Amino acid sequence: MKSLYIVVPCYNEAEALPGSAPVLLEKLRALRDGGRIAPQSRLLFVDDGSADATWSILKQLFRANPEVCALRLTKNRGHQNAVMAGMVTAARHADAALTIDADLQDDPDAMDAMVDAWNAGAEVVCGVRDRRDTDTFFKRFTARAFYTLVRLGGAKTIFDHADFRLMSAGAIEKLCCFGTEDLFLRGLVTRLGLPLETVKYDRRARTAGESKYTLKKMLHLARRGFESGRMHPAAAPQIGELYIGETLLQ
Repeated sequence: MKSLYIVVPCYNEAEALPGSAPVLLEKLRALRDGGRIAPQSRLLFVDDGSADATWSILKQLFRANPEVCALRLTKNRGHQNAVMAGMVTAARHADAALTIDADLQDDPDAMDAMVDAWNAGAEVVCGVRDRRDTDTFFKRFTARAFYTLVRLGGAKTIFDHADFRLMSAGAIEKLCCFGTEDLFLRGLVTRLGLPLETVKYDRRARTAGESKYTLKKMLHLARRGFESGRMHPAAAPQIGELYIGETLLQ
């Protein structure tokens, strides 16, 4: 059996974590006890410089559960940097990383099929939203406009795939050839030339709190999407600054 770290970026998720952390722990244990992943698999939270009680909650989870690890970035660096910091850390300790947001709008039960695809030989497995009935019309409209625009800029994205994905340690190493800072990840994972599969799931309502993607952040992400289509990988991984301030690993 291969080991897996479930990486959960968090920014001001003190409202969501009391509900979502137990769900993710239960899913990790079910995957482990069902023989899909190795016993040393872990749940890795990444606090992206939260201003609320997120880090205090993560420290409590770490002390109470041997499967929980956590990183705290030096300050708020943005969702993509938090995801990258978690994946690079996971790749140093496990055979793969699976990223999911703390709000659990991406269905944790889809992880079963994602892990199965990985065990069958896929190096990258992308969760694709099949239905978005819980999103507002405005959210669905702007999401489709976003994907259309970044594709026009040259990024090879999978429609309705965000950052719910599983990547092998080897795929993460290859991704690092593009650097590790301020990347548009969904526009780069399709360019690695590795076996890739997709798993469809229904979008769910947030467990608590509200979306952290402001219009300004969405525009920045769209700009990075345009640029990602023109990026060229280096010959070897380029591990830059990951902005990690504190670590709780076990």
